[in-house]
Amino acid sequence: MEGVDYLADERRKAEFDVNEMKIVWAGSRHNFGLADRISKLVANDPGFSKEGRTMLPRKELFKNTLRKAAYAWKRIIELRLSEEEAAKLRHFVDEPAFTDLHWGMFIPAIKGQGTDEQQKKWLPLAYKMQIIGCYAQTELGHGSNVQGLETTATFDPQTDEFVIHSPTLTSSKWWPGGLGKVSTHAVVYARLITNGKDYGINGFIVQLRSLEDHKPLPGVTVGDIGMKFGNGAYNTMDNGVLRFDHVRIPRDQMLMRVSQVTREGKYVQSDVPRQLLYGTMVYVRQTIVADASSALSRAVCIATRYSAVRRQFGSQNGGQEIQVIDYKTQQSRLFPLLASAYAFRFVGEWLKWLYTDVTQRLQANDFSTLPEAHACTAGLKSLTTTATADGIEECRKLCGGHGYLCSSGLPELFAVYVPACTYEGDNTVLLLQVARFLMKTVSQLGSGKKPVGTISYMGRIEHLMQCRSDVKQAKDWLKPSVVVEAFEARAARMSVACAQNLSKFDNPEEGFAELAADLAEAAVAHCQLIVVSKFIEKLQQDIPGEGVKQQLEVLCGIYYLFLLHKHQGDFLGTGYITSKQASLANDQLRALYSQLRPNAISLVDAFNYTDHFLDSILGRYDGNVYPKLYEAAWKDPLNQSDIADGFHEYIRPLLKQQLRTARL
Repeated sequence: MEGVDYLADERRKAEFDVNEMKIVWAGSRHNFGLADRISKLVANDPGFSKEGRTMLPRKELFKNTLRKAAYAWKRIIELRLSEEEAAKLRHFVDEPAFTDLHWGMFIPAIKGQGTDEQQKKWLPLAYKMQIIGCYAQTELGHGSNVQGLETTATFDPQTDEFVIHSPTLTSSKWWPGGLGKVSTHAVVYARLITNGKDYGINGFIVQLRSLEDHKPLPGVTVGDIGMKFGNGAYNTMDNGVLRFDHVRIPRDQMLMRVSQVTREGKYVQSDVPRQLLYGTMVYVRQTIVADASSALSRAVCIATRYSAVRRQFGSQNGGQEIQVIDYKTQQSRLFPLLASAYAFRFVGEWLKWLYTDVTQRLQANDFSTLPEAHACTAGLKSLTTTATADGIEECRKLCGGHGYLCSSGLPELFAVYVPACTYEGDNTVLLLQVARFLMKTVSQLGSGKKPVGTISYMGRIEHLMQCRSDVKQAKDWLKPSVVVEAFEARAARMSVACAQNLSKFDNPEEGFAELAADLAEAAVAHCQLIVVSKFIEKLQQDIPGEGVKQQLEVLCGIYYLFLLHKHQGDFLGTGYITSKQASLANDQLRALYSQLRPNAISLVDAFNYTDHFLDSILGRYDGNVYPKLYEAAWKDPLNQSDIADGFHEYIRPLLKQQLRTARL
């Protein structure tokens, strides 16, 4: 029935103030008000409808995305939205598009790497969308190894120009979003060559298409790389291929904030330190962690609501069957994902602070915290995106067969999200970068150099190598100091063990390659410690609202005890806990699941997602799942007629054939 809230009974069970939790989730009253207003604006506008998106052929799908992007810009202008409001509107439109790269990569690259003069020239055009840009770094043959890029930019002193060229097939730019069909310009990363010398990778602003008829300029070959995973999903994005045949650009289109080439062709470093470029990287990775909490929370919201709606088995005397959410197997898979969504939200908030701190330090020429900030953001990008991609797929399984329907929203969400494990740094490569930082930290422990920030626990290495857990009963695992020490000891011991094994190799690089799997695990332990620590720090703040802090304590406990259970081998293997203490941790974890259960629906309501944004019949706010699934089935193009196209041609002859003898 329309207008009936089938989850009302669940909502009445809540033991906390849901409206206050919405503010905690959003980060502030301002953030909540902004997101609430803009998400409803998008949801109530038919111009942003998602109807039938998964059934559209690629060309129609892409055209529809262009329409939405243009309509979004029209609304932004009409409503005079601020930059912050406009970014929120694009977020809630919820469709990968060329605008993501224009605002998220092209403009930040010019701001971060362009001189003041270059910014004055290019940014006004980009802000008004009089030019549309993308970020052309990845090539067919090189992604993670940026130093291996093959595109060249050779300076010609006679004409005061750079010649941009793709010398090999593998030097073709491959993957940049927005490049395939839309972008007029790109920040192209190429090997800077002047006076016969290769100075490594630099960015160049290159026009790709005519601003009159949009055709590729002479020497530019550009197109789309083809269909990707999923139905609608990321196929709304024109990921492109790009080749240059000796394309000339003026010298002043080299991004020159950090280094320049003079009129005579001399390469000079500016007095702006190269480390400033790391600020942009920290910013981008911080947004990726925030996106992880958003994507995981969407999947968890769908799976939690549907688990409360769905009933299966256990009927007594003809009564109702048991809600799937009441099965312990469902809780043990679902509730840690709910806790992870909150954990990633709070570590994302902390990363925003870290970005501000790093930026201020860089401007004051203080680079002391940069290696730690770089390692920390690399590791958290890897940890959160891997857990989120795996978590979305787990949510699909938690919804049983119906989770496999596009109308559940989960296959599309997974297909859109999963590239995050690869872009902005392959997750395994990033973990190995963290591991290098950890090994360097361990090697410097005796030098008197004090570890700072998220690595400061290494300063207590002697204690952490010897201490043992003093947990005697299950509830001891709820003490923050007990938990933090357990995760610190695990991380420290795994790093030290790797360092000791590395020291046995004559060639350190050979050792690093051989021990890469162990090093990646040590990096994961370090990153999980950061997330646990930041969740616990969040609980030490003043949190308003009845019962809100108690629910966050339950979620925090589930997060770290689930990790302890999942990685029990690490904690037991390093000798910090006994098997009895591990068993007590599991007992406490089960108890926390029971405490969370009555609050589960209200905890996902606190995400404050509209049905439009979730785009899931299983995750509908009102829980009216079955009639809507039935209704949606009849909208499929196959059901436009009783008899399918091709029946008379192929199936009818089969049914009417005369079989004299059947030899099968």
